[in-house]
Amino acid sequence: MTGSPTNSFEEALESRAQAVETALARLLEQRPLDGEIARPARLLDAMRHGVLAGGKRLRPFLVMESAALFDADGEAVLRVAAALECVHCYSLIHDDLPSMDNDDIRRGKPTVHRAFDEATAILAGDALLTYAFDILADGATGLPAATRLDLVLGLARAAGIGGMVGGQMLDLDAVRVRPGEAGIVTLQAMKTGALIRYACEAGAVAGRANAADRERLAEFGSAVGLAFQLADDLLDVTGDAAQMGKATGKDHGAGKATLVALHGQDWARRQLRGLTHQARTLLEPFGKKASLLVEAASFIAERRR
Repeated sequence: MTGSPTNSFEEALESRAQAVETALARLLEQRPLDGEIARPARLLDAMRHGVLAGGKRLRPFLVMESAALFDADGEAVLRVAAALECVHCYSLIHDDLPSMDNDDIRRGKPTVHRAFDEATAILAGDALLTYAFDILADGATGLPAATRLDLVLGLARAAGIGGMVGGQMLDLDAVRVRPGEAGIVTLQAMKTGALIRYACEAGAVAGRANAADRERLAEFGSAVGLAFQLADDLLDVTGDAAQMGKATGKDHGAGKATLVALHGQDWARRQLRGLTHQARTLLEPFGKKASLLVEAASFIAERRR
């Protein structure tokens, strides 16, 4: 693997996470927006529980650092990052439900359906998903209408039937019919990789990059998305639940089809090295401006939680 992430990377990750946390807290205030009638307190509390529970905020970080390659920053990019995090957190709330993964702990705290109830958790996820598109479409995001439309369409495609939700369906199907390697790659590219790919491309869209650079960032996102899932599958086998802040060993214990289960841990580590190299190569045209994204690729591949 490449060298461990530097202190400057860790500081940048933390700084971006704090900025996104502040933005999310502001977006989830009690006061209704124009066009809203009221924000039910219990629903809002459940949404905040699912969103403001800490975490690395990796996807928002990728949005913000990808945008920075094109000298884009500020409130508009922060809102794009927050919208994506709303979708990610909704997916976690729904994934944790008894009908899905049936998890009690997320980020070291009770999952939303445990802290509230199952119906409230479903509604909290529904509301966060809807709110993400509200944030992107709102003129307050401060990007041209055509750019906001591009971001909305991209997120819908990444999160929906042909992306994350479709990947979750394939994951449920995989319990009945075990997929081969090609099926696992497709499943993981949709369930996990699609939002990470979108994060990187969305930063380029917000920065109004040209088509070639957008595609380059999307390819970078695909590489780190696969690395993220491979690392996650390794951690399911080798990780510690207390350090991870969630249950480990569930996929392995259930005999779930993963590339790690198919090829073994050593193979997975070799693949992670290759994906890290691919990610670094894709970013070479951006020079030193991409240094934090390069370190992010190593961080994703080498993470321990």
